[in-house]
Amino acid sequence: MRKSKNMLAVLFILFSVFAFTAGTIRKSATIKIAEKSSLSGKKAASGFGKTAALSKKSIVCTSFPEYDWVLNILGSKAENFEIILLQNKGTDLHSYQPTIKDMAKIAACDLFIYVGGESDAWVEKALKNSTNKNQLTINLMELLGDKVREEEIVEGMQVSEQHEGEEAEEETEYDEHIWLSLRNAIFLTEELCRILEKLDSQNVVYYKKNTASYVKQLDSLDKEYSKTVADAKIKTILFGDRFPFRYFVDDYNLNYYAAFVGCSAESEAKFETIVFLSKKVDELGIKTILTIEKSTKKVAKSIASNSKAKDINIIEMDSLQSVSANEILNGKTYLSVMKENLKVLQTALNQVN
Repeated sequence: MRKSKNMLAVLFILFSVFAFTAGTIRKSATIKIAEKSSLSGKKAASGFGKTAALSKKSIVCTSFPEYDWVLNILGSKAENFEIILLQNKGTDLHSYQPTIKDMAKIAACDLFIYVGGESDAWVEKALKNSTNKNQLTINLMELLGDKVREEEIVEGMQVSEQHEGEEAEEETEYDEHIWLSLRNAIFLTEELCRILEKLDSQNVVYYKKNTASYVKQLDSLDKEYSKTVADAKIKTILFGDRFPFRYFVDDYNLNYYAAFVGCSAESEAKFETIVFLSKKVDELGIKTILTIEKSTKKVAKSIASNSKAKDINIIEMDSLQSVSANEILNGKTYLSVMKENLKVLQTALNQVN
């Protein structure tokens, strides 16, 4: 989904008018920041709607997965930092637009972590207004290097007119949903640990210990996924929705069919798309149609109703694209979501006609 260039232009003009305030942010007494550690439901020093002293170093994360990884690395030392999650309203990350306050937080922070995909197109201009000469910036897709995959169009997938125009221009689009691979999560957590050590060299041993413990949990879950797929009755999943799980299926050599690509703005499927996916349900004996979180399930229901199969299940698989502050306060973590997704996958791969 493309960002509105006009809205971004307005934001950056407004920010330039108020940019002089950014330089004083670090000297201010308090600032509202994000709260909640992902560790066993314990609260971190940072907080949604709470305040903290600005003598602490500030870490700004655009989206939830890297925010949660950082908290797991820092552990109890998180209270020594201000950890800010920008996208905490529960809206889809593709729709996120930075506010003037967000821009000021980015300008003043010590470490800025962002995914680096199409949805972060606004970041380049934001970083030009940095007021912290020692600021570290981390583009996660750049860290992954050749592990990054191109956006994929599979058989039966509906392609928007905009996407077709981009293909004609031979523009390469990379899939930004990198966090949905546990193996990427392991690699990025270890890389983030090395970067965080630069902010706090006194606690390097502690951070490495936390990272090793967290990576062990991620690796264990990855092995559970591998076993689930190896033992499954079928090796194909079908999404009646957008499909942001490219990295996920690549890890486990799963086949898939879906209505739309991961970043698609489409919500209405064409008749041909519904018919194709309905036939695949019948052909493969699929009894579970998947959607992403907070879906209307309209497309999935249409696929099910056009299938010959009876008692089709429609189940959500969480892509972690729209996590809210309340969900985090209620204990939602990267690991908890990926564990729930494993249960969903087990159902999808084993309930067949």
